[in-house]
Amino acid sequence: MNFGFLRFLLGRLIMVTGALLLLPVVVAAIYRERFGLVFLLLAMGCMAVGAVFSAKKPKTVEFYAREGFVATSLSWILLSLIGSLPFVLSGTIPSFMDALFETVSGLTTTGGSILSSVEGMLYCVEFWRCFTHWIGGMGVLVFILAILPMADGYGMHLMRAESPGPTASKLVPKLGSTAKILYMIYIVFTVSEALLLKITGLPLFDSITITFSTVGTGGFAVRDAGMGAYPIQAQMVITVFMILCSINFNAFYLIVIGQAGKLWKIEEIRVYLCMVFGAAILVAIDLLASGHMASPPMAFHHALFNVASITSTTGFASADFDLWPQFSRMLLSILTLIGACAGSTGGGFKVSRILILLKSAMNELVFVTHRKSVRRVHMDGKSVDEQTVKSVAAYATLYVGIFAFSAALISLNGFDFTTNITSVAATLNNVGPGLNMVGPMGNYADFSVLSKMVFVFDMLAGRLEILPLLILFKPATWRRNA
Repeated sequence: MNFGFLRFLLGRLIMVTGALLLLPVVVAAIYRERFGLVFLLLAMGCMAVGAVFSAKKPKTVEFYAREGFVATSLSWILLSLIGSLPFVLSGTIPSFMDALFETVSGLTTTGGSILSSVEGMLYCVEFWRCFTHWIGGMGVLVFILAILPMADGYGMHLMRAESPGPTASKLVPKLGSTAKILYMIYIVFTVSEALLLKITGLPLFDSITITFSTVGTGGFAVRDAGMGAYPIQAQMVITVFMILCSINFNAFYLIVIGQAGKLWKIEEIRVYLCMVFGAAILVAIDLLASGHMASPPMAFHHALFNVASITSTTGFASADFDLWPQFSRMLLSILTLIGACAGSTGGGFKVSRILILLKSAMNELVFVTHRKSVRRVHMDGKSVDEQTVKSVAAYATLYVGIFAFSAALISLNGFDFTTNITSVAATLNNVGPGLNMVGPMGNYADFSVLSKMVFVFDMLAGRLEILPLLILFKPATWRRNA
């Protein structure tokens, strides 16, 4: 283990966190809130501590997958601890455990909350709460790779550990340039949505904070009524960007280089979009047939908005879908488990993994009847290497194990089965809302401290794709020459 590298990287992370804490200071100045001084002190403190930790460069810059996993996990844990302080110091969330839950939910873009009301909160604190979605959406280490020089051969270990999906790849030869391209696309989406929301009539503060939650596919709102507080035009804009940000960001680079025609040739994107619109049509029909909606256009609008919200793992709600018919609720619960595309800001199991597992299963069925046949898994006309197939199978095993163990621990609260299962599904898949107690109009406040600790672990495990977090508990990880 290269401890010198870990110290240096974490120091840089703390410095970057300090810089990010300056944005709420600006918000506090605009709204004349004295708490901005606390944000300023936190920012200065982070910069000072980070400067001390990163002042001495490591003796060797060499690090490998193990250091990449550990650095990623520790970075997210450290950022979560620092990010919790504004909530506690402002009195918005007096309990540190609750503040940690809220911060981890923000950074992992889960969007589940322990707050029963968000209106009346200090503007600077509310801004920070939604801004955590934007920070965590693309990934804090990807941001560091974009602004700090690092050898490509080593920096790739960080990108693999933080990027969602079975594989990670570079768009251009230099890793730093890849990170910059991804963040430029991210920023373009952010600015575009904020402007469009402002045009639809939203206040500037709402436009910016809702944009943070949308492009980060998080789900924190600044109104107690959620997305129901905004006009249908704003909801339509949000729907479009939820879908866009749940697609692999690497695909948008094809548009940048003038190869937009290749987008539809990407199998994961085709399947994902068909799944979203297909599910929306089924839910709309169910809403009309059950009498929950009288108008076909409104039925499709609310169906598409909430299906897009769940599949992108954003977690917004234009209506209380917990009151919808059983078929619609079940379909949304299934979509919660699938999630978005790999390489997006969305969570979930990922469409690409589902496709690989299904194709592997079909190959096994063929092998049972044709023992001499040799079949490989193919995606986009290319053969998927055996190591990727094995890693997907291993991920599925760990996923099921963590899900079952978490559900068993959560059941100690004595809540109903639907609440227990959907709360674990919503946190492990970084979705936010589930059903019953944790439905769109509910929250996580009534769960025990133990349950909130489980949720915090699940949210981090879901965002970091499980392995980087689990490797922290392996003793051999911390040996210098393991």
